[in-house]
Amino acid sequence: MNVLQVLAAIAVVVFVIARQLRGEPLRGKRLILLPAILAVIGFTGLGKGGRHLATTDLACLVISAVIAAGIGAAQGAVLRLEPRDGVLWARMPVYGLWLWLALVVSRVMMTAVAMALHAPLAGSSAPILMLLGLNRLGQTAVVTPRALASGVPFAPEKDGRPFDVRGALAGLLGGPGGPSAPGAERPARQPRPTGSYDRSTSGLLRDRGRRGRR
Repeated sequence: MNVLQVLAAIAVVVFVIARQLRGEPLRGKRLILLPAILAVIGFTGLGKGGRHLATTDLACLVISAVIAAGIGAAQGAVLRLEPRDGVLWARMPVYGLWLWLALVVSRVMMTAVAMALHAPLAGSSAPILMLLGLNRLGQTAVVTPRALASGVPFAPEKDGRPFDVRGALAGLLGGPGGPSAPGAERPARQPRPTGSYDRSTSGLLRDRGRRGRR
């Protein structure tokens, strides 16, 4: 097992738990971008060191990913959202630590299952960062709709600028752009009648009126 990967995962978990128990302002980048980056880094690290992904490895990783994301969704459901100083704050109750324990226990159990099925990659420490990122993304999937529905704005980022959460989600999901989105085609306008057109039309109507009187 890679000791550095295990230590990095432990450091991330301790950091996240400490901040959640204390409560922190809810920022868009930390909620959406950081878990995605963590998952991508973990996924790209699976093939390093000449490791090969067998069918049993893939099956165990898929099951582990579903469990990690499901626990993350439960963590997002118990997370308490509250307004403070005009922005949204998030705080995890103490009983939410049971979900973190469930995440650790599930990983230990899946490691034992993977090794019993001769899936060394799934049973190694390589997927830890990816699974942790997926766990955070599971929480994001539940917390983000709750935060948007609350009507309380997200806290500004470290540089003081707000983060466009709706725009970031639309970009990640590949949603269609609105009418004002860059590159969106605007409906073509019908050309307005010119002055000569108006005069010719009115003259034609007068001629028809004279013929009718005759």
